[in-house]
Amino acid sequence: MAWDSTSGGFRGLRGRRFLPLLGTLFLGALNDNLFRAALFASATMGLLVKAGATSGLLVNGLFILPFLVVPILAGQFADRDDKAAIARGVKLAEMLIMAAALVAALLQATWGLLAVLFALACQSAFFSPVKLAILPHHLRESELVAGNALVVVATCAAILLGSALGQVAHGGLALAGLGLVLAVLGWLASLGIPPAKPSIPRPRIRWNLAGEVVDAVKLARQRRSVWNSILGIAWFWFLGVAYLTQLPRLAGAVPDGVTVLLLCVFAGGLGLGALLCDPIGDHRVEMGLVPLGSLGLSVFGFDLFWAARGYGPAEIVSWLAFPAQWPGLRIVLDLFLIGVFGGFYIVPLQATVQLRTASESRGRVIAFNTAVNALLMVCAVLLGILVLQVATYSTAVYFLILALMNVAVTLYIFRQVPEFAMRFLVWLLTHSLYRVRHRGLDHIPGRGGAIIVANHVSFVDAPLLAGAVWRPIRFIMDKPIYDLPVINFIARVGGAIPISSRQQDAAAYEAAMDRIAEALDRGELLCIFPEGRLTRDGEMNDFKSGIERIVRRSPVPVIPVALRGLWGSFFSHHGGGPFRSRWRPFSRVDVIAGEPVPPEVVTAEGLYRKVAALRADNQQQENGKQP
Repeated sequence: MAWDSTSGGFRGLRGRRFLPLLGTLFLGALNDNLFRAALFASATMGLLVKAGATSGLLVNGLFILPFLVVPILAGQFADRDDKAAIARGVKLAEMLIMAAALVAALLQATWGLLAVLFALACQSAFFSPVKLAILPHHLRESELVAGNALVVVATCAAILLGSALGQVAHGGLALAGLGLVLAVLGWLASLGIPPAKPSIPRPRIRWNLAGEVVDAVKLARQRRSVWNSILGIAWFWFLGVAYLTQLPRLAGAVPDGVTVLLLCVFAGGLGLGALLCDPIGDHRVEMGLVPLGSLGLSVFGFDLFWAARGYGPAEIVSWLAFPAQWPGLRIVLDLFLIGVFGGFYIVPLQATVQLRTASESRGRVIAFNTAVNALLMVCAVLLGILVLQVATYSTAVYFLILALMNVAVTLYIFRQVPEFAMRFLVWLLTHSLYRVRHRGLDHIPGRGGAIIVANHVSFVDAPLLAGAVWRPIRFIMDKPIYDLPVINFIARVGGAIPISSRQQDAAAYEAAMDRIAEALDRGELLCIFPEGRLTRDGEMNDFKSGIERIVRRSPVPVIPVALRGLWGSFFSHHGGGPFRSRWRPFSRVDVIAGEPVPPEVVTAEGLYRKVAALRADNQQQENGKQP
């Protein structure tokens, strides 16, 4: 599937491919949180046998327990059956559960309502891996980030609205009746979800869940980026629950209104951050946003510690008066920005798991991720009890511990997957030093072996191309450039192939050609600068014939790409050498791709003419726009 900066994003998500699924999961999450909030309110009013914190713990425990077990089973069904059919079956089960809730409400059977909550949690846990595994079936890769962002927004909205309605409709027929209506609406919405059938024959369901967990771990660990994305996602939910469970304690003497305010602020920030991932990442899974999000989580986590340390709640503090004081406003801003950077953090990780996991095992891997998330949520609650009640530390110290833990976890994950840090550097380069425009990138094939050939203008040509093209690119680089500091780090992480001339080192040259052939045979996308060196005068040098030998050995399409706007930049040889030109931040750079050249007609001279024509054609278009 091809991608271009003019396609993708939220533009294509208004049809049947996505809206029925979004409506289904929103209504389901709304029902879950409505019922849980209502029973929690009932618990605090003494309607359960046990009162106070024990009742609330019982309600939350009944809701979270199924997420530790049920997804492992559900993931197998998601990989075996039509995911749309599973969604409709789950919604039918929800209707039956809410009908049982109506009976329990009529009989005023409190324990019956608790059983209904547990059943709701089970069906929600069953649906959880399905709703995420179905996204790559119906969304293009350029829409995946936007789709995940809307899922996050819908979930946040459902939590807030459900919590608000639960305070009003708790403990009676109104609760069960409203829940039944939502279940029916969710089922109707699920009827519009397009089919999402598995790509392989139906495997046998494995009821040995312990063995299935072991297999899911093996599947997840096949790609390091997927495994560490799962760990990163689980850590985010640990951090989120750790913060949110302490909002009443932070709010002070009048917790209800202030707690709701802080919850809304956090959820609003999370939704905004999720939505911004698509335009900031140019409609693709931009892993460079993950380090940015983690950095923001740490910075504002530390600031929340200082804000909470200096906040002394008055005896009466309304939700309107809370942000009117600087300490309260600072807490509000910190929670909002923690939410925003949390959105930057979670959406690319979630999309990475979906995109880089094989379609035949995607459901099981996502199911394992869901179970790990639930386990880490339980750990977050236990940490709060240990730090605040057993060790009797203050809430501020608790927030400091969370910020320090986030730094440690972030360093571990990014050390394990340097790609995250590399993509962050590329993202900074393409969103600060330059303003990059794309044209014709839809000519780059979505899968299969291919080679990009481009003119060579500056030391940042490779990072700029890596930032422009949605597919991972392995660069064939001249070894002296490959060995330069900083560039070497980026090149190694990106899997670049260093090459020397045959005259300098014939053995190294042949070894590099073997690696190139192996990569193309595996269906990877490579890029070579056939000039072999940077331009010294802004004009293109002749293309060397090495590209012809590569294509003769591995017949793949070759895509000509022209880079414009880099000559005269700080990283070019303008002015007699690199780093001698005037620093010009936010310079405009154009990346223009032409139609693929079939391997049987590839020549160095022909590719030179095509790249030169793309440069000249773009210049003519720019001149034509002048008044």
